[in-house]
Amino acid sequence: MRPLFKFSSGLIIILSAVFCIHIYILNKFDLPLFENRITEAYFVNGSLALLIYFLLYALRNKMAQQLGFLYMGGSFIKFLIFFIFFYPFYKQDGSLDSLEFAAFFVPYVISLIFETFGVIEFLKK
Repeated sequence: MRPLFKFSSGLIIILSAVFCIHIYILNKFDLPLFENRITEAYFVNGSLALLIYFLLYALRNKMAQQLGFLYMGGSFIKFLIFFIFFYPFYKQDGSLDSLEFAAFFVPYVISLIFETFGVIEFLKK
């Protein structure tokens, strides 16, 4: 149970810190703070990272040989969520600008990196 708590709390802390920095940078440049579904993007990416990590952790003994494929499947689900729920919103004006891109992909990348290191940690054992 300890690895699940360590991963969850670490992910929440790092995403919260990155979110604050992201909002600070937007504010510093007088850009809109809570547009482009930024809060939803952080929440969805964090939730999906937790779900995928918990699933992989639960299956680490039963399906050890398939964990890589399951991990890749989790990444596919994240992209699917992006293209179903975020991309249509971002493309309403006909383009995907850098603020829209950053609103989704900053938390995506942070979650992915954190998730990758978390999975590597329990696979080493």
